[in-house]
Amino acid sequence: MTCAGRLRRAVDDDEGSMTVTAAFAAATVLALTVAVLLVGRAAVAAHSAQAAADLAALAGARALLFGEEACAVASRVAEANRASVVSCAIDADDVVVRAEVRVALGAVGVRAATATARAGPV
Repeated sequence: MTCAGRLRRAVDDDEGSMTVTAAFAAATVLALTVAVLLVGRAAVAAHSAQAAADLAALAGARALLFGEEACAVASRVAEANRASVVSCAIDADDVVVRAEVRVALGAVGVRAATATARAGPV
């Protein structure tokens, strides 16, 4: 076989190309899976923040109705729900609470999901 024949055979040989293609496909599927999990984790944190804000505002409104310290009660309820109260305000007979839940998002870092709720007498 001549030198040109060997070179042509080496260039036309695609043995092992499916291994590289499969490796890239597996890496793509893995990256998409991680992205979906991180988005899901952020969504769960947002829902947790909203639930904590709602419960804290309701507890604060009840405390205000009975003459207790509304924001202190709201803060305790938020902490029981693994959240922290960022702000608490009394607006007439309503209690407005802003709660925050910290969530670790891998390489993105730690972010905060916040939610606001208002509660008072009807």
